Amino acid sequence: MSNLNIDSKKKRTFDAIVIGSGISGGWAAKELCDAGLKTLVLERGRDVQHIVDYPTTMMEPWEFDHLGQITKELRDANPIASKCYAFNEDAAHFFVKDEEHPYIQDQPFDWIRGYQTGGKSLMWARGTQRWSKYDFEGPARDGFDNHWPIGYDDIAPWYSHVEIFAGISGNKDGLETLPDGEFLRPHEQTCVEKHFSDEMAKHYKGKRPVIIGRCAHLTDPQEIHYKQGRAQCQQRDLCQRGCPYGGYFSSNASTLPWAKMTGKLTMRNNSVVHSINYDEKTGRASGVKVIDSITKEEVDYFAKIIFVNAATINTNIILLNSKSSRFPNGLGNDNERLGKYIHFHSFQTGMSAEYEGFLDRTTEGIRPNGSYIPRFRNVYKQETDFLRGYAAGFSASRILENNYEGLGLELKNNLHQKKYGNWRIGSHFMGETIPKATNTVRLDDVQKDQWGVPLARLNVVFDENDRKMETDYEEQMTEMLTLAGFTNIKARKRVNANPGLDIHEMGGVLMGNDPKTSLLNKWNQLHHCQNVFVTDGACMTSSSTQNPSLTFMAITARAANHAVEELKKNNL
Repeated sequence: MSNLNIDSKKKRTFDAIVIGSGISGGWAAKELCDAGLKTLVLERGRDVQHIVDYPTTMMEPWEFDHLGQITKELRDANPIASKCYAFNEDAAHFFVKDEEHPYIQDQPFDWIRGYQTGGKSLMWARGTQRWSKYDFEGPARDGFDNHWPIGYDDIAPWYSHVEIFAGISGNKDGLETLPDGEFLRPHEQTCVEKHFSDEMAKHYKGKRPVIIGRCAHLTDPQEIHYKQGRAQCQQRDLCQRGCPYGGYFSSNASTLPWAKMTGKLTMRNNSVVHSINYDEKTGRASGVKVIDSITKEEVDYFAKIIFVNAATINTNIILLNSKSSRFPNGLGNDNERLGKYIHFHSFQTGMSAEYEGFLDRTTEGIRPNGSYIPRFRNVYKQETDFLRGYAAGFSASRILENNYEGLGLELKNNLHQKKYGNWRIGSHFMGETIPKATNTVRLDDVQKDQWGVPLARLNVVFDENDRKMETDYEEQMTEMLTLAGFTNIKARKRVNANPGLDIHEMGGVLMGNDPKTSLLNKWNQLHHCQNVFVTDGACMTSSSTQNPSLTFMAITARAANHAVEELKKNNL
């Protein structure tokens, strides 16, 4: 019987374990497998294979029972998930339904999740901007929160590494505040976006650039992308369904298939990680405890290194639940900061306006991104009554004035006759929130989920700094649009939107040089358990204003390669 137990443990022993298969987990798997490590990826959700498990990807609008809209019954049953812009009939199957994994809201929090192979990389918005040195230096400059242990020069080579493999469309803009990357052909701005860009260059002398957005789409696939089995983006604007062409980057289309090709990947779905097991004798983690989400069977897996990439909130939950006599308050949590300093991006306002020129032009096709206005507030020094700043999206298209008069054939003919009105612009705000000790995720003392994991209690709020920033954006954008000749300028305040809805939550397991004020070192290792790495949003010391996924990818690739080197030196 003892030999059978030994054999069973051998089958459950790997060089590395990766918890989560989303954007960062996929990258961890790719890098570790590329280095020859036998790697187990644990995904709590169902298996979703590229192409074959995208059931709606080629459907026409009339093939949906409700023309793409969700039913009132589904909306009422999912008051949180249904707030997400992509939670429609064509993609609702990729979202966690409200009743499937409950949590406790000490303050209103809209937790949007995707439990399946690839996680939310199937439905993400695909914005990919690098951070600049000013973003990493922000906390040290204003002195408000934890300082980053790394800077732009540390991460720049890894930005290039992931950009080349993932495929990023963008223009070489030469901006100090938004470094250029390894870009494929950029998308084009519309004539009105170009007009706005030219006017901002004239009025603000290059200090408020308006550029084409950078996004993870294959506009000009290279050999590395064809080797992944991917093809050019078709600009269908149906990305949330899963792309059968692999035209945008996802774990399903890119990193996970690549890892599988090495022969080193083992993928285990329906695996809820209960906790990380800590070995008191070695001072290292020995493996993870997994609960099968279907059978509720409990099983342990073992590895020399563990990457925790379960997405910010779940990563915090796993570490908080990983208790031992050495770590009674959660793995690595000597300073009791684990689960604190949650931060995110605010999208609480936006702008709309019209432009009466260029009436001889319109757009063609469906571009997967718009223009982008990098942060211009408090970049080099503190200049406002709020900390940090915001970026903004900006897009323009012609208003289509449909004629709904008549019945039958007359109505049909009227609808076929397109009549265009003025150009309409939309701008969205993306503000940096400040990490605060009072923004927390913690475990409930009594209530547990169906897998025996304590329910998360979320206490995350907007504050006065966020509101001041929103007001500044509205004032500055109104000024900018007025200078460029736009009319009918209006602010668009969001209603019934809470922290979490914009799916950019970060923090709780912060990086830093000082173990007294941070959980992770500059290589994303837990200070007090160095064979455990955290490289998803939970590790982020601050959020800056850029979409975070590219930085998650780069940080993960950097940490994974460091882990491999440390293994070679027998340091882990």
